[in-house]
Amino acid sequence: MIVRIKSALTAGLLLTATSLGAQQGHTPKPPPEAGDKVVVTGTVPDEAARTSIIARLRDVYTPELIVDRLEVGGVIAPPNWSANVNRVLGAGIRYVRQGQLDINGTQVAIKGHVANEARRQQIAGDIATALNSTYTVDNGLMAAGRAQTLLDQTLADRVVEFESGSAILTPAGANLLDEMVTTIVALENPQIQIVGHTDSSGNRMANIALSLARAETVKGYLASKGITAAGIDVLGAGPDRPVASNETPAGRAKNRRIEFRLQE
Repeated sequence: MIVRIKSALTAGLLLTATSLGAQQGHTPKPPPEAGDKVVVTGTVPDEAARTSIIARLRDVYTPELIVDRLEVGGVIAPPNWSANVNRVLGAGIRYVRQGQLDINGTQVAIKGHVANEARRQQIAGDIATALNSTYTVDNGLMAAGRAQTLLDQTLADRVVEFESGSAILTPAGANLLDEMVTTIVALENPQIQIVGHTDSSGNRMANIALSLARAETVKGYLASKGITAAGIDVLGAGPDRPVASNETPAGRAKNRRIEFRLQE
């Protein structure tokens, strides 16, 4: 989860939650990924504002997740700005994954991934309700189902092609992955599982190994285009999840595929 509160001509903050993976044996208040750190930067008008904001974040997440890099002084805050920031930093923001929250004076923007449409509307609605009419709220949150739909629409039932019997991409396969990169970047690099599939021809275990190697090739290609490798899991399903009959050449061609699944 990334939460940003940016500095402006007036007071502002930048909160960044960086995924460090499941380490330290720590379980935060649900549901941020275990091991996330919330790095708080920006400028606030006084020490009282800094103290209240950090205390609020420590309550929303847990104290050990918060890295305080706030600066104090040199800015003029809008009326009741600190109290309004604390209202924005409500418990709902912890349900945003790979998100970004910008508070720039009286402008608030939030984006990222949430589990469903109801959660998307609830978080943005709670923020808007907590603030007065001088604030504007831009809801860029995306429900997981919508993000998956965009991935599926980009793939459009096409097959990422490899050279026969190998994990080497063909030029057409690379071109299709370039399209997927564009969508993944637009979705703010969500956590994705890449699943390799084969048809049923040949030895099952060899097919599982090939499907995994192809999924790893896709992961490497995406990473080479700037997609964070830590946000990509791979799985080799071999011939076990066909989408068409293996009795025909056309069916086998459909079964030799790469699947992109958004992870919750």
